[in-house]
Amino acid sequence: MKIKNLLYSFLLFCIFFNGNAQTASVKKADKKYDDYAYADAIKAYEHLVKKGSKDEKVFQRLGNSYYYIGELRQALSYYQQLFAINDEQQADYLYRYAECLKSTGNYKKADEVLEKFILKAPLDKRAILFNQNRSYLEDIKTNSGRFDIADAGINSKGSDYGSTILDNKLVFTSARDTGAIVKKNFKWTNKSISALYAVEMMPDGSIGEAKFFHKKNLKANLNQSTPIFTKDGKTMYFTRNNSVNGKRKENEKEITLLKLYKATLIGDEWKDIQELPFNSDQYSVAHPALSIDEKTLYFASDMPGTLGLSDLFKVNIMPDGTFGKPENLGTDINTEGRETFPFISDENELYFASDGRPGLGGLDIYVSKIDKENNFEEVQNVGEPVNSKQDDFAFIINSKNRNGFYSSNRENGHGLDDVYRFTENRKLICEQELSGIITDAETKETLSNVNLILVDENHKNAVEAVSDQKGNYVFSNVKCGKKYFIRTSKTDYELKEVSIALKKANGKTTLMISLDKKVVPIVTKVAVTAKPIKINSVKLQPIVVGTDLAKLLNIPMNFFDLGKATIRKSSEPQLMKIVNTLKQYRGMKLDVRSHTDSRQSDASNMILSEKRAQSTKAWLVKKGIDSSRLTAKGYGETQLVNRCADGVKCTEKEHQQNRRSEFIVTAL
Repeated sequence: MKIKNLLYSFLLFCIFFNGNAQTASVKKADKKYDDYAYADAIKAYEHLVKKGSKDEKVFQRLGNSYYYIGELRQALSYYQQLFAINDEQQADYLYRYAECLKSTGNYKKADEVLEKFILKAPLDKRAILFNQNRSYLEDIKTNSGRFDIADAGINSKGSDYGSTILDNKLVFTSARDTGAIVKKNFKWTNKSISALYAVEMMPDGSIGEAKFFHKKNLKANLNQSTPIFTKDGKTMYFTRNNSVNGKRKENEKEITLLKLYKATLIGDEWKDIQELPFNSDQYSVAHPALSIDEKTLYFASDMPGTLGLSDLFKVNIMPDGTFGKPENLGTDINTEGRETFPFISDENELYFASDGRPGLGGLDIYVSKIDKENNFEEVQNVGEPVNSKQDDFAFIINSKNRNGFYSSNRENGHGLDDVYRFTENRKLICEQELSGIITDAETKETLSNVNLILVDENHKNAVEAVSDQKGNYVFSNVKCGKKYFIRTSKTDYELKEVSIALKKANGKTTLMISLDKKVVPIVTKVAVTAKPIKINSVKLQPIVVGTDLAKLLNIPMNFFDLGKATIRKSSEPQLMKIVNTLKQYRGMKLDVRSHTDSRQSDASNMILSEKRAQSTKAWLVKKGIDSSRLTAKGYGETQLVNRCADGVKCTEKEHQQNRRSEFIVTAL
């Protein structure tokens, strides 16, 4: 009996000991993960997996660790196991899982996972972008094939990335093994410390030997990367580990973050190295870029106000050398993912890397033109072969000769990251010529001197044109792949607005436009049964008490989106016909009547129609019509014009007939 009890006690001790040991191992792994020591965290977590761990947190963090160091295929293996354990994961795990699936070319499965991501996080910018760009692979294909790429000739078995040009030198970042007896490793990847190197670029296109870039002043015991130089070559901004007197400085979590520094060329040495004032011990600031006029510094950071893991920011450089307050570039550029490695070309284009937009996998390189008001135009993926299924980043280009460099950890490289050179043989410009002929809708005669205004789908960026003697109009250099509206105006003709969606391809599009003669109302207080007549080719129609101006003026009778009571902006030009008629005939009074279809409850429809009637009246008053001339009432579904009552199956077109607004003349 004693022996049996001793055996039980021993077994309980072993279970207790093993349990405590595993708990200690998890805590040790978690500490490395929380300290961004991802390489060491991977070893610790993988040891737990080999011991049989099925802890979700272990697989979450293993996947994340590989993802953060850019090894997406290894991350995929652990994300797959994570979702096999429990497929109800937080939205971010769905997104990273999808990105890792792309790294193997499995875009179909990736898109299926992104569909689930949308359901989990519909307001996430990444979800919105994917939802708006379901054909992103086709768009990327259209943008592809514009570059000739080749190995830059400077790569090692370590990590080489983040290049820039200084005079005839290519300056870049490298974590190559220098053969030193004492080696410094970066705990994020457990690889060699990165330093700045430079190579001569020969006239024949060959590359010289890589050498340390001013090792004496730029401390070799600290990670240094991504330099940018002013045009005169006398000032350098670069990224370095947080340090004091050449030694690493850690925050309260014992983590050394990244900061931006400024150095000045004095003689032939870089001296007066200063930390930029918006750095912090609590967040990282890295990867500088300068605007064309060198008055603005762009950079990546996870400082407060960041939307995702890292965002792009800008800060003004004052004439006295001080700096303004950093400003987030906003949702036109940033997402809840990673935006990093900005670069401003001489054509005022912002190139950057992001994993938060529909792309080929990992970080892709994107570009956005900065307009005269410093707004960002459409963000476009630069396409293959610059972008790949892996991480692609740190893009720079000479706008004159279209040569440049970028970095990637794609397959068949020399090391972890490699620098590639390229020549762009076709710019990322997609434009069409939009043209046509303006005619009279009834006589088919061509109309000259018609004023046209072209606006985009946001009713911005207006461009004007006038039809010639043969009725021809032309809008040149119109960006393709977008929806546009053309507004026309000509004396004695109705205003008209037509829309067109241009294909995403260079070429020409023809849009023929026909205009209607203006209808000039004749006011009479007696019923008129005669047919309309013409005077000087202008149609004349009678108005009597009881006339519905909407029908007389050929105005669409529905100005609202389904279930809404706010007048659509696109309907306002048509409603202005009502305003102009009321201003022409000062004694005219109207009863605004709003009707709904039979869908929804009777009570809901009555409330909605009343809101619409009052909204229409308020809009007319806002346009200068005295409220005493207007009455308004909603009738809900009480006055249907067809058979589509409750329970009757009808088409959308039939329901549309019942959703109408009427403008009944009550006095003249």
